[in-house]
Amino acid sequence: MLGEIKIKNILFLSIETVPLKERFENLDPYLKGLWKEKVSQQKKDEFTAEGYYKKKAGVMAEFAKIICISVGYLFTDNNEALFRIKSFFGENEKTILSSFNALLESSFNSDYHQLCAHNGKEF
Repeated sequence: MLGEIKIKNILFLSIETVPLKERFENLDPYLKGLWKEKVSQQKKDEFTAEGYYKKKAGVMAEFAKIICISVGYLFTDNNEALFRIKSFFGENEKTILSSFNALLESSFNSDYHQLCAHNGKEF
């Protein structure tokens, strides 16, 4: 099956995230409650909800925000294999996602295109 994949049809991507708020105590009461509920069965006993937030909130989609999406893809030009990298970043998560989506729609929107991401299932 891997032998059938054409590497030039793969968009490699990495999504960088940070917690919604820098500190647990800065979350609004509703989000604090949701956090405590979510981690009550996941956290190890040596961590408080606050300590676990600092350690894990940036990788839990519900409690994180995207600050950068970087993509790369292979292509050929004049029989030379090349790799292009592009990053979408900034203060506004909606703008980052909209720019990334525009790339997907314009250049990687066919049935034969595939995405390859590190920890992509988290998002």
